[in-house]
Amino acid sequence: MSESKKNSLSDFAKSDARESTAKDYEEIPELDDNFFKDADIHRNGVLVKRGRGRPVGSNKEQMNLRIDRDVIEAYRSAGDGWQTRMNDALRAYAVTNGFLR
Repeated sequence: MSESKKNSLSDFAKSDARESTAKDYEEIPELDDNFFKDADIHRNGVLVKRGRGRPVGSNKEQMNLRIDRDVIEAYRSAGDGWQTRMNDALRAYAVTNGFLR
């Protein structure tokens, strides 16, 4: 076994034998309502609430799309909502050119 592998292995017996003290927990922040606000909720191992992402029933689809960097920077520089504005511009183009009704 290489020297680096020997040094990287944990000594579980030593770790298990160590007693935890109050000082070990001093730097751990208090978990308040803000911490749990965006948490996923599971009941009996089944996801029942997702704290992030699109709402259920959304007609949005995630995809990979390559767009010129300067175009993205122009939209981003306009502030929050830049992805929505980009979607609106694509929709307007699709309607104007007969791709959508």
